[in-house]
Parts: sequence; C-alpha cells; structure tokens
Amino acid sequence: MSSPLAIASVTAVLRDLLNNGMIDHNIVGALGSNVTVSTVPPDTIQLDSVNIQTRLNLFLHRVTPNPGWRNAGFPSRDARGERLTNPPLALDLHYLLTAYGAEELHAEILLGYGMYLMHETPVLTRQAIRTALAGSTVDSSILPLAYQSLSAADLADQVEQIKVTPVTMNNEEMSKLWSSLQAHYRPTSAYIISVVLIEAEKITRSALPVLTRGPRDPITRREAGITATAGLIPPFPALALAEPPHRQLAAALGDTIVLHGHNLDGINLEARFEHDLLDAPVLIALGPNVNSDRVNVVLPDTPVAVAGWPPGNWRVSLSLQRPGETELRSTNAVPLMLATTLDIGGCSAIRDGGSGEVTVHLVFLPEVRSAQHVSLNIGGHEALPLDLGSQTDTLDFLFPALPAGSQWLRLRVDGVDSLLVDRAVKPPEFDVSQQLVIP
Repeated sequence: MSSPLAIASVTAVLRDLLNNGMIDHNIVGALGSNVTVSTVPPDTIQLDSVNIQTRLNLFLHRVTPNPGWRNAGFPSRDARGERLTNPPLALDLHYLLTAYGAEELHAEILLGYGMYLMHETPVLTRQAIRTALAGSTVDSSILPLAYQSLSAADLADQVEQIKVTPVTMNNEEMSKLWSSLQAHYRPTSAYIISVVLIEAEKITRSALPVLTRGPRDPITRREAGITATAGLIPPFPALALAEPPHRQLAAALGDTIVLHGHNLDGINLEARFEHDLLDAPVLIALGPNVNSDRVNVVLPDTPVAVAGWPPGNWRVSLSLQRPGETELRSTNAVPLMLATTLDIGGCSAIRDGGSGEVTVHLVFLPEVRSAQHVSLNIGGHEALPLDLGSQTDTLDFLFPALPAGSQWLRLRVDGVDSLLVDRAVKPPEFDVSQQLVIP
C-alpha cells in the first residue's frame, strides 16, 4: 500500500510522463519555442500577451472514493474499539489536461500530443513510477525522513497498478468547472487515475490460526469436522433476548429475568453482566440447566448489589458446558435495562413560601454514579439533580413550580425510567405506590 504522499506522487509521475514525451517527440523543435509542463491550478496561469507561455498543464480537480475498494478491510475495529485491520483509503484521482499556446495552433498541437501520450500509457508501470520518483521531483527537505526513501517504493509496490482512463465531460459540467475555477477556458481533456491505495501502518489484532475443525477423536485422532444442521437454529448456544418479569420494559434488583435462546441446556452455567461503568463484569453462578430454550436468573438485591449494580443499560451473556462436550461455550450478549426502585416512604417535598419553588428529596436503589445522566420527572415536569458529585442513593431536585397534590414520579438514569406502570395487570395501570404528595 501507499503512503499519504501517493496523491502528489501520482501527479509527479504523470508530469514526468508528459515532460519526457515532449522531449522524445521534439515538440520544442516543431513549435520553435520552449514548452512547459506544469501541475498548477488554471487560475494561477498568466494569459496576458507578455507573460503567456506555451504550456501543457495537468490539474487535479477532484478526488473520489474508489467503489471497488471502498469496503475492503472492514470491519476495521471490534466491539471494544480495538483495531482489527488497516483498511486502505482507496481513491480515484480526476485530472484536467489543458493546453495553452503563445501562437496559433500551439495549444492544439500540445493537446494532441498530451492525449496521445496518455492514450499510449493506460497503466503506470511500477518501473515508470520508480524512475519518475527517483529524481526527487518533490523537494526532499520538506518531507519527513521516513518518506524521503519510501515514497516511491510505496506507490510502485501497491497491490493494484495505477490505470489511466479518459472520461467525457459534457458542456454543462465543463462550463461549471471552469466557472468555479474563475479561469478562462482553454482546450481540455479529462482523465481518471485509478486506483491509489493509502494505508496506515498501525498495530492490529488478529485471531490465532485454526488448529482443528471440531474436537479430535481420542482414538483415531481425526477431526470431527464441520457439523451441518438442517435448519435456521444455530447448533451452538445463543441468546435471543432478556425478558424482565411481567413484561416490564426494565428489570429491578431482586427480579427474576428469563434469558431466551437456543441450546442453553448444560452444566456449569454462569451469567455474565457487563456495564460500561464497571471495569470487570458481574458473574452469577447458575449451576445446571435442563431447558434448552430459557434460563432463569435472579438479580441480587443485597447491600453489595445496591452499591455494585449501577442502573441503566447492561449486557448479559452466558457461559456453559453443553452435554457431551468438555469445554465451556459462551453465548452472544443481549441488552438488559436495570431500573431504579423508589423508596417513596423516604422521599419528601418542601415548597418555598416566597418563591413557590419545590425541593424534592429522593431516596432510591441501586446507587447511581457521578458519570451517569440522571433526571426526575414529576407530573410532566423534569429537573436535574442539584448535586451528583459521587456515588449515592439519595438526590435533591429543585422545581421552579409544581402543582400541589399527589404527583407521579419517574427517575430516569441513562435513559432507563423507574417502573411507573404496573404491567402485571390487564390492562396496565399506573402503580399507585409511585406517587408523592407535593405541598
């Protein structure tokens, strides 16, 4: 793959190609004047009668992603953000080849030879690239030391060779382009140079090679091979969803959740709960399980759990040993929302007699962390906590105005609301225990 200097290197190689072609065909002798091959923007070229030069100019006006290489090397990172591959930045370079003449017919002669040279070079060979860049067409003093010796080799040795293809631009496209350049139009031909592959050189992580396809037979030492199943259900343990009790949207500490999936029967079951704020997962040993499609898990409600299980969004997975196997298998992770439980008896509300502001003192479990986003909704009015500087199970909220009487409470932590609706009854009803009297 190439380095970030590849774009400039391609322009330098094309300029060298055109310059050598002008010399080989003795264009200077044919025109009777010097010929300049440049790679500058058209609006910087002097066109007045005093400064005009016979010139062939190559201008890079557009860079687009290459559709064939666009998805190569993806996904480049895993779920933890670690780099798996270095996907190449695949680019197509769009050039304008423009001829300028100081005399009549000079521009047409130059454009004809320029198009002829591009036509006769449909591919920039590796040797041509090395030869063009070996002369340090770019001032080496401005380049990093690592690129001074490697830029040519990087471009010449990329996996795909660079191809030169003419393209057609209609009158409208050409007119808009030259208008945006704020330059006077001159005879022009357009080309696409494809493909330039720029790749980072960073450390990646890859899995170890596969030693066997399935376990080996202890007697014959042969591999079990690939197991094919006639169906859409995978032959390995997999989870589909984590279901809180009573069809609630979230679970609470002390609830029994049901993990639904496939091939979940076995021994040595262990549930693995992960949260973004915890350095290590929380493990719950479950023992054997005879149901292949579900596993019941009781969430702890001990003081340790109150302090160690932050509310919000969790991920849960299982590890188990399937019947007839000797190794543990791990399932995929499914989301689980853990809601707070409000202690209405310990909550209070005080109204300021002068301003009418209401301060609500809230008691709940489990404890929230300082990095979590917390808000309290009372009767449709929402407020943020006055102080959340450390892990706590009590918070104070200030509301500018609240109507007096019994109001419904919802504590939201990282987008997960406390359980206000009782879904154990049909139709669902608001839980009357989640009300607080506002003075």
